[in-house]
Amino acid sequence: MLENDTLKLGPYEFTSRLIVGTGKYETFPLMAEALEASGCQVVTVAVRRVNLSDKSKESLLDYIDPKRYTILPNTAGCFNAEDAVRAARLSREALGVEWIKLEVLADPETLLPDPVETLKAQEILVKEGFMVLAYTNDDPVLAKRLEEAGATSVMPLGSPIGSGQGILNPANIRLIIERAQVPIIVDAGVGTASDTAVAMELGADGVLLNTGVAKAKDPVKMARAMRRAIEAGRLAYLAGRIPKRTLGAPSSPTEGTIAPSP
Repeated sequence: MLENDTLKLGPYEFTSRLIVGTGKYETFPLMAEALEASGCQVVTVAVRRVNLSDKSKESLLDYIDPKRYTILPNTAGCFNAEDAVRAARLSREALGVEWIKLEVLADPETLLPDPVETLKAQEILVKEGFMVLAYTNDDPVLAKRLEEAGATSVMPLGSPIGSGQGILNPANIRLIIERAQVPIIVDAGVGTASDTAVAMELGADGVLLNTGVAKAKDPVKMARAMRRAIEAGRLAYLAGRIPKRTLGAPSSPTEGTIAPSP
């Protein structure tokens, strides 16, 4: 039913709207099994946390089939624009890709995005020819600024990274989506399948998640649940929900019915 409903990011086109991270799994084989169960076509890889130079050592890249998955490198672990730009350049050199998930954090405790450093890094990377998928706060004004500065996609958080709190500010997420001319991908804070469905029902073009699957009691089952939630949420959004009402409304017609016996 959703075969022709694709997610377009620059020159890429995907039938899956779920992007899955590769960190925090207990083993690489478990990660590979969860990725397969999720049905995702894009996986994120943290440039700073992967050995891209010594090919003799085991790497998570050994468990990612390049014929099946498109790798989206990210700048996770960077706390200023300079480090993020350096990581992006390294990913282009090592992986031969022209896109990057830009993540510049304000501090290691909250793990919230740094808006000033994020915008600064994006401006540099866009000038260097990168397709930038910019991770940001759920701030409609900042989201629009990133779009105007050349972001290929804007990625507002649902809640802080790894918190599992779900979508804390659906009103802002909806406003970001309504104003955007680029794909909006909700990123971070997803704890379970219902969080994913909520994001998609709001009209998000996709969801990026990691911890919700990797740290679930059964990552493979959770990955499968996320896959179905993405599809259900997208279908519900396309179908169009009924308006919310203060009072009830009868589901059967009130005219032309047989009156009950006295």
